[in-house]
Amino acid sequence: MVELRKRKAPVPLPVPEKKTKQAPKPKQEDVTDNDIEKTPAPKVPEVNDTIDIETFGGEFETNEGEKTNLKKLLEESKSGVVFFTYPKASTPGCTKQACLFRDNYTHLTSTGLSIYGLSGDSPKANTTFKTRQNLPYPLMCDPSATLIAAIGFKKSPKGTLRGVFAVDKKGKVLLREAGGPDATVDAVQKIVANAPSVEDTKEEVVDEAK
Repeated sequence: MVELRKRKAPVPLPVPEKKTKQAPKPKQEDVTDNDIEKTPAPKVPEVNDTIDIETFGGEFETNEGEKTNLKKLLEESKSGVVFFTYPKASTPGCTKQACLFRDNYTHLTSTGLSIYGLSGDSPKANTTFKTRQNLPYPLMCDPSATLIAAIGFKKSPKGTLRGVFAVDKKGKVLLREAGGPDATVDAVQKIVANAPSVEDTKEEVVDEAK
């Protein structure tokens, strides 16, 4: 007689545990953008503001390729410096502006102000411009627009606005004005008219010494 074996009941398979999904972590860049304030752009100085001569405007070049900065130019001046800005050397409007400053150079410097042209042109382009127009003052080259941007005459995304900026030896802003060739010269004429001449200043010093 054949003996029947009992079949073992199948072992039930383990039921996999359901994993709960964790909430996604916030992205680090999202936290950064929301929590950290963006650094504001440097404030453009206005008339009667006093600037930090040591750092203002960074470094730029003369048309002869010499590195310089505002502090050095102020030290070399008698009473302050004037920068007239122009978009591009040897173009009609910029030539007119440069020649107006040339023709009025003696009067504009009578109170001890030093005159400089300022643009984003290369030293070579500005030297050609200076030579052709027989300009009696240096032309400053600021291709990275550090000084041009600091005085508020940088176009976005690039380029230079026509204007004029003046500052005395102590860093006090005397003039900051955008305008055409004639307007920029007239603006400097006004501050010269209201300032004592170099000769008058010398006489006052002599009188005080007596």
